[in-house]
Amino acid sequence: MGMNREILRIALPNIVSNITVPIMGIAGTMIAGHLGNSVATIGALAIGVSIFNFIYWNCSFIRMGTSGITAQAYGAGDSRTTTLMLARAILVSVVVGVLVLLLQKPLGWGALKIMNGDDMVAEYFFARVWAVPAGVLLFGLNGWLTGMQNAIIPMIVAVAVNVIHVVFSIFLAFDFGMGITGIAYASVIAQWLGVIVTGAITWWHYRRGFVRITWSEVVDMQSMKEFVLINRDLIVRTLCIVATYTFFTAASARMGDPTILAVNTILLQLFTLFSYMNDGFAYSAEALTGRFIGARDGVSLRDCIKKCLLWGLAVSVIYVGVYVGWWRDLLTLFLDSGAGDADKILEYAARYIGWIIAIPLAASMPFIMDGIMVGATQSRIMRDSMIYSTIAYFAIFFSMRPLIGNNALWLAFSSYMFLRGVLQYFMSRRLKMIYEQAE
Repeated sequence: MGMNREILRIALPNIVSNITVPIMGIAGTMIAGHLGNSVATIGALAIGVSIFNFIYWNCSFIRMGTSGITAQAYGAGDSRTTTLMLARAILVSVVVGVLVLLLQKPLGWGALKIMNGDDMVAEYFFARVWAVPAGVLLFGLNGWLTGMQNAIIPMIVAVAVNVIHVVFSIFLAFDFGMGITGIAYASVIAQWLGVIVTGAITWWHYRRGFVRITWSEVVDMQSMKEFVLINRDLIVRTLCIVATYTFFTAASARMGDPTILAVNTILLQLFTLFSYMNDGFAYSAEALTGRFIGARDGVSLRDCIKKCLLWGLAVSVIYVGVYVGWWRDLLTLFLDSGAGDADKILEYAARYIGWIIAIPLAASMPFIMDGIMVGATQSRIMRDSMIYSTIAYFAIFFSMRPLIGNNALWLAFSSYMFLRGVLQYFMSRRLKMIYEQAE
């Protein structure tokens, strides 16, 4: 078995899937930038998206918790556990999605107050919130499919969902004159169609491999305890991620200059473009690490981890080159050249573009390490490393902001990304803990 081929078999479809997500965000930002008053509409969309990132990222534990256990069961040839994990993922997803809908008022108004959101952001939130149950269900389904080493179904659905989202965003925002609210309703339509398509394809593809299970097995306390303990650590980890990203936007909004919020939002989209690309190889590390641990194949596990880390570094170097050569061209895609504030945004962006050029190298390791830890179900290491990195993030920002202003935010973010990977490496005793699981 060629390990690079196995890595690419999972990574490339996931890269296609992942790349559609920032493209959707970029498209939304471009649409907002062409609705008039670019700074106000881009800023409103940034705050609205940040609120939903907070919700979705806090639900991402469902995907990761499902993926690692499923991958290990797949490697061990345990069809009963893989079937049970799908049922548990769907059950937890439905419960979480319904809770968000029931609590939408306090969640929405609380988030708007914290994020300093205006009426435009409120309209966006209370329209898009109806997409949350579908988005959470997709987390559960995609986590299970990743554990089953299947990247094709998520890719097909991701491309379809995001194309639908962009088309309906343009249609509703401009043709129906719904503005930013139209972008929100487009997400609702796209996400629910994605659930329907994913569920149908998954059933058709795996129906012969499912085994008969009972409700008592699905909610078996011992198995659920393991699932809950893993998810508990992942929830804490995710809260830290959400705190850093949400604070990034909130701190940008409180810099006293609305142009800084718009610039930071656009630059963060460029980083997101890189992160989703590198995450494709993280998914490979996740799926293959779990599989080789389940199969007790230590030789393949070591080969897999080494090559996934090298692929992550290669992607980072490519992105540095792209950003060095074409950052201005990329930024102009977000702006209406006829808008009066376009030149000002580009002028501000030039002051901070060095951070976007440097971050891919700082962030090369943590994405792959996350995948390795998910596949090995080493959730405690993920949790603790994230806590320490987040503490460093806030410490750097608050200590340096009086001295270097907005640069302090980018310094804190870059340091946070770098520390995540380094801490996981050393906390796993230079990965020896992972290798021992396959022995």
